[in-house]
Amino acid sequence: MLRPRIIPCLLVHRGGLVKTQGFESPTYLGDPINAVRIFNEKEADELMVLDIDATANKSTPNFTLIAKLAAECRMPLCYGGGVTTAEQAVRIVDMGVEKVAVSAAAIADPSLLTKMADAVGRQSVVAVIDVRKRKGLFAKGYEVRTHNNKIGYNIEPLALAKQLQDAGAGEIVLNSVDRDGQMQGYDLDLAAQFKQALKVPVTFLGGAGSLDHLSELITRLGVVGAAAGSLFVFKGKYRAVLINYPTPEQKKQLCHSALER
Repeated sequence: MLRPRIIPCLLVHRGGLVKTQGFESPTYLGDPINAVRIFNEKEADELMVLDIDATANKSTPNFTLIAKLAAECRMPLCYGGGVTTAEQAVRIVDMGVEKVAVSAAAIADPSLLTKMADAVGRQSVVAVIDVRKRKGLFAKGYEVRTHNNKIGYNIEPLALAKQLQDAGAGEIVLNSVDRDGQMQGYDLDLAAQFKQALKVPVTFLGGAGSLDHLSELITRLGVVGAAAGSLFVFKGKYRAVLINYPTPEQKKQLCHSALER
C-alpha cells in the first residue's frame, strides 16, 4: 500500500550541512554524514541531499561526498547537485543512491531526463522545480527559478512539470523559494494543483515548521512526499540546532488521514 513519505532535506554548502532562508544566507549546522547517521537511527522514510554549490559553480557532482553518503545511509537516498549527463547518473546510482535529482540541466534540456530514465530507470529520475511568486505590482502567478534563485524562466511551473514528467521524470519535487526556511507552512493551493495534474509522485518542499504543517499537506493531498529542512534540523523558536524526526507513533498519526482517503 502506498503511504505518504516524510523526507528530511539536507543542503550541502562547501562540504558542510547548512540551512538557508529564501535560498540565501546559509547557516552552518555541522557534518552532513553525522546528520545521516541520526536519521538512520530515527528510521526516516527517505533522505534528500542537495549540493547547492555544484550547479551555481558549474561543478560536477561531488562523487567523494556521494560515496560517503551512500555508504552511511540506510534509507532510500536522493542526491542532487551538478548532474548534467546520464553517465553521471549511472555512476551515482551504481554507488547505491536510489534517486538522482536534476533541476537547471533538465529545464535547459528536458531530453536529459529521457536519457537518464533509459540509463537508470524512470523511478530513479527526479526533477526539482524551484518556484517563487512573480514580483511586481500587477504580477500574478509563479515563476521558475534556478541557480539558487539567481536565474528566472518565463514558463509556468505546472506546464514545466508536465513537460519534465513526459520527458522521463519519475518524480517531481516542487520547492518554494518564498517559503524556504520560513517555517510558516506549505503553499497548499499550489501543491494541490500539482498533485491533481501530475501522474508521477510529487514531493513538496519549503515552509514546513511543525508536524501540523505536515498533517495539513497530507490530509489535503493524500499520498505525497512531505519534505522539510528547517523542521528537521531546528528546535524551538530560537532555532537551536537539533536533528529530529517524528516518532513512529507521530508518523502513524500523520499518515492515517491519507490512508482513509
